[in-house]
Amino acid sequence: MDSDGQRTVVLLHGLIRSKGSMKRMERALEKEGYRVCNIGYPSTRYDIQELASDHVYPAVIACVGDGESKIDFVTHSLGGILVRQLADELLSERMGRVVMLSPPNGGSEVVDRIGDWWLFKALNGPAGTELGTESTSVPNQLGPPSFEVGIITGKRTINLINSIMIEGQDDGKVSVENARLEGMSDFLVLPVSHPFIMKNRRAIEATHRFLDTGHFAPVAGA
Repeated sequence: MDSDGQRTVVLLHGLIRSKGSMKRMERALEKEGYRVCNIGYPSTRYDIQELASDHVYPAVIACVGDGESKIDFVTHSLGGILVRQLADELLSERMGRVVMLSPPNGGSEVVDRIGDWWLFKALNGPAGTELGTESTSVPNQLGPPSFEVGIITGKRTINLINSIMIEGQDDGKVSVENARLEGMSDFLVLPVSHPFIMKNRRAIEATHRFLDTGHFAPVAGA
């Protein structure tokens, strides 16, 4: 919470997206009284470590300042992995509540299958190739969260080709199982696909509830 009593939440978009993709979430949280920092970063140009330390971290500090106040986050896809990277290193003492939308916390089988293809590399960049399901992938090398995290993921796909590569229910990019994270505080599955989950009304409402209460479900008597 800032010195003026207003809570700050940082939004981080996903791979091959821009901060414009988080605009509906930004407007909704501003209406609820949050100060929102909707941060853009060059998701396809650098690996995860460099994106986190050299691009996202400076942008976060420029927006929220370098004090001791806690910082809440709402992320989509790769943004969730970047927050885990930051929490492990640069922002470990400042982590507030985090809502991850469709995060590849256990990686994505799509990367396992086609991550070596030149077209995949050209479109997704170094960070995209680091999101496989193998034990040595970046998501699987990061530790369990030291902060409150709620995860919302989808079970509807508009990418049938990708879904053929993915075991179990999925959102076209990430399986429901691989969105999970050991130590998470809450988990919610919605009938929505990966590219649109950050715009989904139910996801936005649940995001606000988690930031406010630490739970996705409405609190009885609240």
